[in-house]
Amino acid sequence: MSIQLVLDDVAATERLARALAPGLRAGDLVALDGGLGAGKSTFARALIAERLAATGRAEDIPSPSYTLVQTYDLGDCTLRHADLYRLSTAEELAELGLDEAFSEAICIVEWAGRLGRSRPRRALGIELAFLPGDDGARSATLAASGGGWDWLPDALRRAGCVPA
Repeated sequence: MSIQLVLDDVAATERLARALAPGLRAGDLVALDGGLGAGKSTFARALIAERLAATGRAEDIPSPSYTLVQTYDLGDCTLRHADLYRLSTAEELAELGLDEAFSEAICIVEWAGRLGRSRPRRALGIELAFLPGDDGARSATLAASGGGWDWLPDALRRAGCVPA
């Protein structure tokens, strides 16, 4: 399944993330890609905030740019947020322990293209890109693989996402 959306502004990016958040379960990977400033961190923070809010919590959600991985306890499972921008070798990736997390946690990975062969077969890839001539709008291409994403179209409708 592949879907292309137009996200008119930052609020639309956050709305998409909040709409997808409740459907995610342990073993799900949200693989975010796109250039610098395309909205990967905005998307990740909104999704994490929504999942934390569902547990009655609100926390500061720092970028994992320097720590590489942030972990959040959601009660029924763990969420791991990783930023692979600074990684340069497969050995560094192995040290993060994501292989185990991919089966036991909800994982959100920024710069997911750097996962290479470590990327699980079951994933929701989201490629964010600037739309030419529009400072605030982005395109989001969602590509679900590995099954279990049948809830996705309803979540997109709830978010009011506009197909490109």
